[in-house]
Amino acid sequence: MKIYDTNSIRNIALIGHGGEGKTSLAEAILFNAKAIDRLGRVDDGNSTMDFDSEEIARKISIGLSVGYAEWNGVKINVLDTPGFFDFEGEVIAALHVAEAAVVVTSATGSMSVGTEKALEMVAERKKPTILFVNGVTKENANFVETVNAIRASFPKVVMAEIPVVEGLAMKGYVSVLEGKAFDMSGKEMPIPANLQDAFDTARTEIVELAAETSDDLMEKYFEEGDLSHDEVLAGIKVAIASQSAILVYGGSATQNVGVTNLMNAVNSFVPAPEAKVEGSCLQVFKSVVDPFVGKLLVFKVMGGSIGGGAVLNNLNADKQERISALYCLKGKKQEGVEKLVAGDIGAVAKLSYTKTGDTLGDDSVSEPLSAIPFPAPVISLAISAAKMDDQEKVIGNLQKMLEEESTVRIESNPETNETLLCGMGEMQLDIICKKVKNKYGVEAVLREPRVSYREAIHKVAEAVGRHKKQSGGAGQFGQCSVRFEAGAADGVFEFVDAVVGGAIPRQFIPAVEKGLREAFKAGVLAGYPMIDLKCTVFDGKYHPVDSKEIAFVTAAKLAYAEGIAAAGPYFLEPVNDVKIIVPESYLGDVMGDVSKRRGSIKYTEQEGGRQVISASIPQAEMLKYATDLRSMTQGRGRFIATFAEYQEVPASANAKIIEDAKKRKAELDARK
Repeated sequence: MKIYDTNSIRNIALIGHGGEGKTSLAEAILFNAKAIDRLGRVDDGNSTMDFDSEEIARKISIGLSVGYAEWNGVKINVLDTPGFFDFEGEVIAALHVAEAAVVVTSATGSMSVGTEKALEMVAERKKPTILFVNGVTKENANFVETVNAIRASFPKVVMAEIPVVEGLAMKGYVSVLEGKAFDMSGKEMPIPANLQDAFDTARTEIVELAAETSDDLMEKYFEEGDLSHDEVLAGIKVAIASQSAILVYGGSATQNVGVTNLMNAVNSFVPAPEAKVEGSCLQVFKSVVDPFVGKLLVFKVMGGSIGGGAVLNNLNADKQERISALYCLKGKKQEGVEKLVAGDIGAVAKLSYTKTGDTLGDDSVSEPLSAIPFPAPVISLAISAAKMDDQEKVIGNLQKMLEEESTVRIESNPETNETLLCGMGEMQLDIICKKVKNKYGVEAVLREPRVSYREAIHKVAEAVGRHKKQSGGAGQFGQCSVRFEAGAADGVFEFVDAVVGGAIPRQFIPAVEKGLREAFKAGVLAGYPMIDLKCTVFDGKYHPVDSKEIAFVTAAKLAYAEGIAAAGPYFLEPVNDVKIIVPESYLGDVMGDVSKRRGSIKYTEQEGGRQVISASIPQAEMLKYATDLRSMTQGRGRFIATFAEYQEVPASANAKIIEDAKKRKAELDARK
């Protein structure tokens, strides 16, 4: 396979809303460059980039896929990303290594939420960007209206061309850059009258943008009122690189029209990559796990060159790795290559210690590169095996799968005795479970997690615990009187020995404490742990023959059950501090929703054109808040939640908590 130099490489991330044609566009790019010999279709399940069984079944992308194509002597590495918000981590990984983004949107006459978020992401990361308006040949499509709708929020957007559409076919395009119109064969044609005004406006804007990039061009523009084609191209290249302009192209990916113009623009306007370090170095940005082949690591060469047989230091794991063979990818197809230079993208298998985000370099590279800023999980669901006997297999195989899921993690909650699968959304977690079933043959079940409630008491109560057992031979006897109240010295549990006169012999006092400590782990309302409990044993009885340690342990537990029930037990629930970031138009709805969740608003403030709501919300009301907030704000809202404190649960909620606890216990007993 050909080895390309750095200046002949372009890395682009295809990003945007789900279902707007990113994968179809990647397919057309590869087909036009003869990198593939047929034009696959997402709907037919035979596209190059969507090859996972879940992607084929759902007809959506769920993971970052890589392909490459040579176009006019330039290698274009295409990073096709999912559009659904659950898979935002894949977009972040692609933008971390790509020099530019191609935002794909539909010609609906409006701006989709995904387009808005994509343009915000590239602006935040200062990535040169090209906008491709897809589906211009669909019924009721409108290219110009779509661009104008986007320009209302992103004024840097300017048309580089305007598709000429008749009926449901693209007949040509008006090149704003060249100031001419062409048919699909490349022959010059008159600018259609209905597009003249749009062309005149776009031409003025694009020439002015080019002129603003240098004093010489600005001077010529003032003098002559126009610039040459080459001057416009040179100026626009600078404008795109500095993120002061976003060029717009249009076409239809599935019909493969208008795509070659986009490919030419990528060659002309996307900057070539630059080495990040002096020595030979790579950074892994994607892992793919296969139960038969093993782990495939996708990386970008960040400096020097990488060849097969190289021994590199993993600067994150402090281990050495040997690069046995290198590949370039086209979807799932691996093509061997001897060497890759700085800026290129490839893959390697059979590394022992390396994972996503790791930096590998030669001895001249001393520090790992900056980490990929993956977002933290926002939703947690309890996960268990459909069959109890498969629990270890489910968790073990999930751990393998999570090597390719950088925004998902597994946690154990010892308080609720649950294993939690944490990620960016319900769809993402459901798909991971489906993958585990498809690849490893074990089925996992997801459900809402239990909330880590606590139990405590309001009143002071006294109770007598008496244990007497006689069944022939030596019996068992123990009796203790215990006072229960709030106010443990450590805020959790305190035991006080106030027995006088030998009512309970000294050697049995530890048994009373042991019984109370064991009982204290579960409250009497629903079995949640008790807190802030002070237990004072002040009286009791014993038998000189039948009294034993076990008898006083049991007596203490009996006293606990009776005394706590009489002491006004109540629930405490974990409450989160929550920071919610939303556009101003959603502020009222989101604040109203916080109140419905028994939350309280602390304050609101403006931050970067958005409204930030600071609130306290009970954890029980936030189990699926990530899904609800997306629905409420059409995907525009996000939040950060951190545990703050425990607060008393309103008495009206007690019955539901108790009923849920009984139901879970019944379900667990049924599975055993």
